[in-house]
Amino acid sequence: MGQCGITSSKTVLVFLNLIFWVEDEVNQSIQKVYDEYNGTNTDAPSRAIDYVQRQLHCCGITNYSDWKNTRWFKESRNNSVPLSCCKPNVNNCTGSLSRPGDLYPEGCEALVVKKLKEIMMYVIWAALTFAAIQMLGMLCACVVLCRRRRDPAYELLITGGTYA
Repeated sequence: MGQCGITSSKTVLVFLNLIFWVEDEVNQSIQKVYDEYNGTNTDAPSRAIDYVQRQLHCCGITNYSDWKNTRWFKESRNNSVPLSCCKPNVNNCTGSLSRPGDLYPEGCEALVVKKLKEIMMYVIWAALTFAAIQMLGMLCACVVLCRRRRDPAYELLITGGTYA
């Protein structure tokens, strides 16, 4: 039981460390994925970015203007961002930067970090709950052992060299 409690404590510390580490790592990873975006839904980076932008209602890393620095934007030469940046209630959205009101104004990086932190907090709370249950179990075991020493009714009965 004690080993499980120690392991739970270590797990909590690891996840607390991850919360602070996640922002830097997400920034590097998201920039790499945006650089690999090619506008087709056949490769993983394109599908991932389109999915994140639609689900989190965001566009770009910090905002929609981040798309101007990507290879896809320079190669397409159409002065637009992916259609996944378009707000769902806007009809005939082409992703054009000349109509920024049609696009999500918030970037995805902050929202992704926020979601990851929420998930990690659930894991931390689960680990803390598990550790508390372990501690309660250890406390109950200590109480039983202490009572056993004081109460002769808990003594072992030995008859003929065998335990009854």
